[in-house]
Order: sequence, then structure tokens, then C-alpha cells
Amino acid sequence: MKSYQGSEIRNVAVTGHSHCGKTTLVAALLHAAKMTPQLGRVEDGSAATAYDEEDVSRRMTMQNAMAFAEWNGVKVNFVDTPGFHMFVHEARSAMLPVEATLVVVNTPNGPETVTGSVWKYAEEFNLPRVLVLNQMDHPRAAAAVHPTLEALRDRFGRSVIPVQLPIVNGNGFEGVVDLVTMQAFTYTPGGDGAGKIGEIPAAMQADAKAAHEALVELVAEGKDELMEEFFAEGTIPEQHLITALHEAIREDRIFPVLFASGLANVGTDHLLDFLKVYAPAPIEREQVAARAVLQAVANGHAVEADGEEIVMRKVDDSEPVAVYAFKTMTDPFAGRITFFKVFSGVVRNDACLINYARRGQERFAHLSIMQGRTAVPVSELHAGDLGAVAKLKDTLTGDTLGDKGQEIFFEPVSLPEPAMTYAIEPKTRADEDKLAPAVHKLMEEDLLVRFFRDPQTNEFLIAGAGQPHIEAIVSRLRKRYHTEVTLNAPKVPYRETIRGRGDAQGRHKKQTGGHGQFGDCKIRIEPLPRGTGFEFVNDIFGGAIPRNFIPAVEKGIQESAARGYLAGYPVVDFRVTLYDGSYHDVDSNELSFKMAGRIAFRKCMEQSKPALLEPIMRVEIEAPDECAGALMGDLNQRRGRVQGMETRGSTTVVRAEVPMSEMLSYGQSLTAMTQGRGSYHMEMDHYDLVPQAIAEKIIANAKHPQEEDEE
Repeated sequence: MKSYQGSEIRNVAVTGHSHCGKTTLVAALLHAAKMTPQLGRVEDGSAATAYDEEDVSRRMTMQNAMAFAEWNGVKVNFVDTPGFHMFVHEARSAMLPVEATLVVVNTPNGPETVTGSVWKYAEEFNLPRVLVLNQMDHPRAAAAVHPTLEALRDRFGRSVIPVQLPIVNGNGFEGVVDLVTMQAFTYTPGGDGAGKIGEIPAAMQADAKAAHEALVELVAEGKDELMEEFFAEGTIPEQHLITALHEAIREDRIFPVLFASGLANVGTDHLLDFLKVYAPAPIEREQVAARAVLQAVANGHAVEADGEEIVMRKVDDSEPVAVYAFKTMTDPFAGRITFFKVFSGVVRNDACLINYARRGQERFAHLSIMQGRTAVPVSELHAGDLGAVAKLKDTLTGDTLGDKGQEIFFEPVSLPEPAMTYAIEPKTRADEDKLAPAVHKLMEEDLLVRFFRDPQTNEFLIAGAGQPHIEAIVSRLRKRYHTEVTLNAPKVPYRETIRGRGDAQGRHKKQTGGHGQFGDCKIRIEPLPRGTGFEFVNDIFGGAIPRNFIPAVEKGIQESAARGYLAGYPVVDFRVTLYDGSYHDVDSNELSFKMAGRIAFRKCMEQSKPALLEPIMRVEIEAPDECAGALMGDLNQRRGRVQGMETRGSTTVVRAEVPMSEMLSYGQSLTAMTQGRGSYHMEMDHYDLVPQAIAEKIIANAKHPQEEDEE
């Protein structure tokens, strides 16, 4: 395979709402570029970027996938991203290694929830955006073009402007008019994606002329020399217009709109031409910011010093090698495959690079670029290119590698916290042994997955973006790693506390022949502010209890508090003051005072108005404006307290505090209320008292802790 220079590369993230046709469009682009022998389909798994077993079975993209097309002297690297709101964090991760994004819009539906999300991500990364109105073969598409364009302008500004017009006749969508060259490109629907150049249809000439003038006027805005040329000539010559449009797109002054049909393979070769001419090459990218660890010299050797500085690295072959790992995939045959971006320098086959984060050396054997899950070998990759390598020892997503002594760190993309947690339970002992290694491999692929044991409930918990996300993880565990598990709603980690004071004596005395057991202590208990935890105060004077037995009293109280009083949940936010007691010279020991502490604590709890606490989540919900009323009503039923609302375009953002117990199944409810257009994020905020009626049910359902201590 040819080695491409940075000026001959285009890196593009393909983004958009779920089911807008991104994967099918990528398959059509690859077929138009003759990279695949036939037009791939998502339904049968033949689309290059729909290779994951879960993607095919659910007919949706759930993880970023790579593909490339060689087209008229350039290589276009595509990163196909998910559009379902629970997996949109993957689209955010795809923004770092690319220089432009295709925002694909389902023409009949117009801009949708995730359209706005990926637009916001591209803004954050200063990426040029090219809008593609896809599914133009749909019967309703022709009538929806104008309303969709207006909706895009309302949402993203007047800089959204067509650079094409669709050619639609009695046979449907058959081609496009290029508003720069003023030529028509017509296609055979279902063909190989190769357009025939011809004259603009007579019925469209007036519309094309008006649209061309609108485009020229917008391109000329803000550029004095272009405005002078425009006023003098009444237009801008084609070559000047091409150069000016390229600059305007690169500088985010214009967001061009193109038309295509991935399913019918219409408009695809012209879209490839557009990306070649107008999408910025990696070497046009502004210098990339990275952190450099400061070095100091000690005993003649360089050592890490306190502090760091920001350095700017140019995307150029002459710079030191710097590689950023942006994705990890586990292949059943090749093992771990690391996808990376060459930010600077040239990476050659069998290069040995240092992983700056993990301080180890990695050998880049068998360099390749990925066409879906197929690795295509290459001998070298220049600055700006995307590549892949298998079987690196320690490198994970987010790591930076490079030449020895040139240590910099590219900042990994920040991801949201998981929104939903389930208890996961292996079905057999064999499954239990396989579970942790298998989940950790999946965690390498998807950084949003969390796997941990709850120290309070002793359950294994798995957390993800939502129910479909976690179900997909379970399915992969079964299919890839032959690990069978069951999912259960996690136990809510309730806690107990006190609202009043108590004062009691704990006396433990046993005589069984020979040395007996004797411990006696008096304690006071009082509540502390929420979140304080446990505090122990030693207020013993005059040696009523020997100093060496006092820690035993504290330990006994802590052990009893951990086992709970009302419903078996840990008691928190209280202070215990040990102020008196007595001991026996022969029979007293640590065990006796530990038992005395337990007894005193239980007696104090009877007096101090014990109560249940529940975890309260801070929730942020994003949904279309028309769903706001339903959201508010539902939150009220869930005992939620709305903290604020905000409007972002046609989207409403609701912030609320809601008990965790009411949010365990919220994902399904939100999907039903918003027809899948809503998304939410929640994180633990604080603990608060459970209402009495609900607390009584929880206590009644809980197994009361058995206290084997005897007075």
C-alpha cells in the first residue's frame, strides 16, 4: 500500500443521530472509491464498519470503527461513530484524531437530538463541519429539503449554506448540482456511485444561479479582496472561489451542505471529491497542545521535577515522533489492537517507542491501517495519519508514545460518568473465574464501563451509559468469552443515622471457671452533620478504663455500627464519647471491652431516634422542548426536586435531585417519554433522610441484623 504524506490525508469523523444512515453512507463511499467489490449493507454485516456482532444484531453502531478510501491521490480516513444517545461518548472520542467531521442528517426527519450533541463536540474541538443531508432516496425527502435546511439554519446559524442542490425527478433522487463549478452530476440509483457530468437541468437553472450567488456572497464576507472582486466582477472566478471556500470551511466561517443517498449510492463520488478539495489536511491543523513534564538533573541524571509546562507540537514529519492511542479493540485472533494517530514524526514498521505514561518500551511490529476489522499492512505512517498495531504490551486508550527523551502527553478526551449500574452475578463457579478477566478486556475497549465490588452490599456491580449499553456488555461476555451472567437491579446502599442523643452503659460479664470476662463502659452518642462519618472521643479520667482497652471499645462500637440497627445498613454521622467505666484486674481483656462497646452502642441507638438515609443523585436530563412537561411530572412522581431548567435551541435541560431508588429503571422510562430522543446523566450527590412511610417498608423488607452478643 502506498505511503501517504500529511498533505495527502483527510481524517473525517462521520457523526449524526441514530439511523441517519452513517454506516451505509461510509459503505457507499468505499464502494464508489472501489475499495469494496459490492455495496455493503448493515443488515447482513457486509458493511465495512459494521463488523461487531452486537452492531449487526442490534442494527446500530455501538463503537467507533475505522475505514479508508484511496481517492484521486488522497487517502480519506473515516471514523464511523455511534448515533444512539447512550453511545455518543464514542463520537466525542473520535473528535481528537480527525481534522473535520461529516454531520449526517436524515433529510425527512431534520436535525435531531444527537445532531446537536455532535455539533457541540465539534465546536469544542474546533473542527470544521460538513453537513450531509442523507437518505435523499426517501419518498418524503424532496419535500423535506427546504424545512430541514431552515431548521439547520435556525439551530446552527446562517453560515449553514448548500454547496449543492439535489436533482429530484419522477424517478426520485438522481444527482446533484455543484454550485461551485455549476455542473450537474447524475447517477444510476443502486449503481457504482460514479456520476456523469452534464448540464444543469433547465428547470433548475434559475434556482442554481440564485443559490450560487448566495454562496459566493457568503464566502466573500469578511475578506476585503474577495468583496472587491465580487463587486467588480459580479462573481468570484471558480479557482478563487475554491480556494476561498476551502479557507472558509477550515476557519468555521461556512458550514457547507451536501446531498447524498448511501442506500442508493447517489452523490458519493462527488462527496469524496468535496472532501479531497475542501476538507483540511492534517498539516493545516493548528499546532497541538500537549503537556511536557519538567526535568531536573540530580547526580548527573535527569529526573522528573515538580510541575509541567504546555508545549505546542506541529503536525510535521520533521518533528520528534509523537503517537496518541485513541481506541483499543480486542480481536479473537489478533488480540489487542491499538488504533493511534501520528501527531508528529514518521512511524516505521518495527519502530520501538516509549510509552510515556507507563514507562515501558513498545515495538510497533506489523503496522497497518484498518478497513473495518481487516488490517492492511503498511511500511510507514507519516505525521497526521491514522494507523493500528496489534499486541502492544501495556498501551491503553489515552496513552502517548514517542521517541525517548521527547516526553509529552496529549490530554485524553474526557468522558461522562456512567449513568446506570447493575448488579452482575456469574451463573456458575467457572463463570466466576472468567468474569473479571473478560470484563477488564471489555473495559479496555470502552472506557465508560466500570466494574467494581460494592463494599457495603458485597455485590459485583457493572456500570455503563444505560440499559442497552450494559446488555450489550453482557452479550459480548457470553459470545466472546463464554461467560454467562445474570443482571439484577443493584441494592440501594442505604445508610442509618441518628437524630437525637443517647447515653448508656455497656457491661459484659461472663464467669466460666478460671479467668472470666469483664468489661464495663459508659458512652454518650450524638448526631453529626451529614457526611461527617464517625467520630470517637476519649473522655476517660483517672484510669476508669486502662488506656490499652480504650481502642477495643471503639472497635466494638464500629463493628456494631457497620452491622446497622434498623435494617442492617451502616450507621453514619455520629459521635461517641467514652466518659466512664470500670475494669477487673484479672478478668478484663480487649475482647471483654469490645463486647461492652457493642452492648452500649445498641442501647444508645434505642434512645437516639435512629433513621434511614438514602443516596440522592444529581441528575441532568436533556430532551426536546415538547417533552418538558412529561419529564417534570415524572420527576415529581419519583420524589425529585427540580433545581433548574435551561433551554438550548429546541432542547430543554432539566437539573434535579432524585433518590437513587427511584432512578434504577429511569433509562427505559426516558426512552418511552421522548421516543429515544432524550438522554440523561447522573452522579451521586449526598445522603438524605428517607420519608417515614417508605422507611417502614424498607425496614420491614430487610433482614434485621442478628446480634449474638449477650449482656
